[in-house]
Amino acid sequence: MTFFKTNPFGHILFLKRWLIRIAGSLSHRRYRGFNEMQIEGSEIIKNLPDTNVLFISNHQTYFADVVAMFHVFNASLKGREDSIKNVCYLWNPKLNLYYVAAKETMQAGLLPKILAYAGAITVERTWRTEGKDVKRAVNPNDTENIKIALDDGWVITFPQGTTRSFKPVRKGTAHIIMQHRPIVVPVVIDGFRRSFDKKGLRIKKKGILQSMTIKAPLEIDYDVDSIDDIVEKIEYAIEQHESFLKVIPSEVIEEQELLNQQRNWKY
Repeated sequence: MTFFKTNPFGHILFLKRWLIRIAGSLSHRRYRGFNEMQIEGSEIIKNLPDTNVLFISNHQTYFADVVAMFHVFNASLKGREDSIKNVCYLWNPKLNLYYVAAKETMQAGLLPKILAYAGAITVERTWRTEGKDVKRAVNPNDTENIKIALDDGWVITFPQGTTRSFKPVRKGTAHIIMQHRPIVVPVVIDGFRRSFDKKGLRIKKKGILQSMTIKAPLEIDYDVDSIDDIVEKIEYAIEQHESFLKVIPSEVIEEQELLNQQRNWKY
């Protein structure tokens, strides 16, 4: 029966569709109301194939970033160019849209678990867990799940693996690109850290201009480019290469001020 149709991860599509509709309706004013979002390049979205597309982006909050992408991508597929006006574009959302998220983040409470049903591919971070630095091998199930998601549709990933600015791009993303050869679409966001708390659930400040720029797919020569070459291309594409620090963005200054405040609170 259509009602019980599932995706490759066993999620019932009928439930996922309604979850995206409800969550999208509740969150819409966060990007077009309390705050505004300036969008550039969304015409690229509607010309992409239905599967094997990997979106790479810088990261500013746990959830607000990816929710905004769900809005922009679905709006573009419904013919809206650089706009999320009229949330009806979510009535029939793209259901084969996934995003990579840390397992511990998606298991920390009821709301994250609900949001995970909307399309999270949960992975175990190999370098950090529960606020502590660790070193452990990559879980092969995690990379297999990303492959399954790419075969089924589109995947959003944040290759730095952190909401901190100008942190190194993890080589795992480059290995996934080299192995599966998806179309790689860079996305650059800004303003989300100023608008929301770290989780991206609570509005911290109103009247902030958020921005999302969708760039043309990366050009990768798989016969020539190495893993390090791909990492560097990602850093430049999502504007997180160290060369961008020559002009320090306001978000880096604000991030440092927040860290200083947190240190003062501890003492």
